[in-house]
Amino acid sequence: MAIEARSADDWWRGAVIYQVYPRSFQDTDGDGIGDLRGVTGRLPHIASLGVDAIWLSPFFRSPQADMGYDVSDYCDVDPMFGTLADFDAMLAEAHRLGLKVIIDQVISHSSDRHPWFIESRSSRTNAKEDWYVWADPKPDGTAPNNWLSIFGGPAWEWDGVRRQYYLHHFLSSQPDLNFHNPEVQEAVLSTVRFWLDRGVDGFRLDTANYYFHDRNLRDNPPLVPDPDATSHDAPDVNPYGMQDHLYDKTQPENVAFLRRLRAMLDEYSARATVGEVGDGARSLRTVAAYTGGRDKLHMCYTFDFLGPEFTARHIRRCVENFQAVVADGWVCWAFSNHDVIRHVSRFARNEAERERVAKLAISLLAALRGSICLYQGEELGLPEAELAFEELRDPYGIRFWPAFRGRDGCRTPMVWEQALPNAGFSLGTPWLPVRDEQRLLAVDAQEGVPGSVLEHYRRTLAFRRAQEPLLDGDMAFLTFNQDILSFTRDKNGERFLFVFNLTREPQEVRLPVDVIVQEALPIPGFAPPWLDDVIVLSALDVFCGRLR
Repeated sequence: MAIEARSADDWWRGAVIYQVYPRSFQDTDGDGIGDLRGVTGRLPHIASLGVDAIWLSPFFRSPQADMGYDVSDYCDVDPMFGTLADFDAMLAEAHRLGLKVIIDQVISHSSDRHPWFIESRSSRTNAKEDWYVWADPKPDGTAPNNWLSIFGGPAWEWDGVRRQYYLHHFLSSQPDLNFHNPEVQEAVLSTVRFWLDRGVDGFRLDTANYYFHDRNLRDNPPLVPDPDATSHDAPDVNPYGMQDHLYDKTQPENVAFLRRLRAMLDEYSARATVGEVGDGARSLRTVAAYTGGRDKLHMCYTFDFLGPEFTARHIRRCVENFQAVVADGWVCWAFSNHDVIRHVSRFARNEAERERVAKLAISLLAALRGSICLYQGEELGLPEAELAFEELRDPYGIRFWPAFRGRDGCRTPMVWEQALPNAGFSLGTPWLPVRDEQRLLAVDAQEGVPGSVLEHYRRTLAFRRAQEPLLDGDMAFLTFNQDILSFTRDKNGERFLFVFNLTREPQEVRLPVDVIVQEALPIPGFAPPWLDDVIVLSALDVFCGRLR
């Protein structure tokens, strides 16, 4: 069970956040879709991991064209997930268990069925005529500029009533709000206050750098490829990645709005924000601008760890880049979420490696400076599910199939009990299938089993929480000739050494003369030999020691 926050207002610094994807977590009414009552019933499992908070993906009223990221009412629960009373009950139970609750706030765009958009598209003279981004066509009838949608095709959709185009960064049914209009900002902030007054502890801000666009609608230039880039906005089969997105997002006006948002949160105690920043090679600079000064976002995450590379060089480069660029901001690291292939499948070279990779990955995350986010099922070592085209529900995957299979493979239902229908997720037909290779890793198959991935997560997170330097202490890298990741964490005179072998070969590491290990600490599941200044690491192994 989660213990008390480290401080009233800064509980989020070094926190462990568990992402719940509600439609795939637990179904209680047999319709094959998870719901809020299901989340409430499974909160003890989450608390047993030793996390500090949950992040709840969208549960608002929505046509579900993009699985809830197309909101038609920001202040109500979609009936498929339950009611506001169900949300209140879930929130109360989470707080009883010592868990903070962060909810997804999707405010860069709405559904085209939101009353705001229905009114805005009705004419060019209505009260909300400029609440969305409207633009006239070029003389030849084509779109106003070359901006692209992440989900494929132009980012502009023609509307016959207004005889104008409207902007959409995602589906055409997800029109972008016009944040240049002060009334829009006020309306959006009022929906944030609604949930603050209801008692939520914070917000994950979807596409936090997409709120503003260039007023002059200038074309984006082509992207000059950067071989050293650690973050990418789209898979390479998507032409969206061929543009340098200078004008359709990450505009300077965004900073002032984030200050307004932070000022509102500061009216309440112990609230926090975590922003999603997808900005290609500029992501870290954007994070620095959005988290520095303690007057905007509390922390952000980027896509740096969400790719296929799991090497010492890559991880060190990402962390050092962050340390160099983001002087006084804060980062939230993650290897998986609802938008990417599960990291066990990305990092493991074969099925036999999956368990070892799952354990090493959480040991590494737990040792880094920053907060960390875990995605439901990774505590079981779940791999990506292989789905046929006819089983897909994700519009992104359907659009780019077969070159890109979309996000459904990481969104399949949580597996609770091996022997029950659909592994205990639902008595009905689940919205996505439960594969047998995931069923075998169900919670009840790992509960209390020494050495299981689940028990490794629990012990590792307990280890992290027991060592104050791991929560917010300083971090410094050591350099070895091998492909070894090594760093120290220290605070108030207490200093730890971590050495990770991310290779598939045994490694002997000779420590520098000024690094003296006082005692080896038992990282759960790992016990490499240590003799004076030499550490012997097997493949995918880790050593931790307390330094003199």
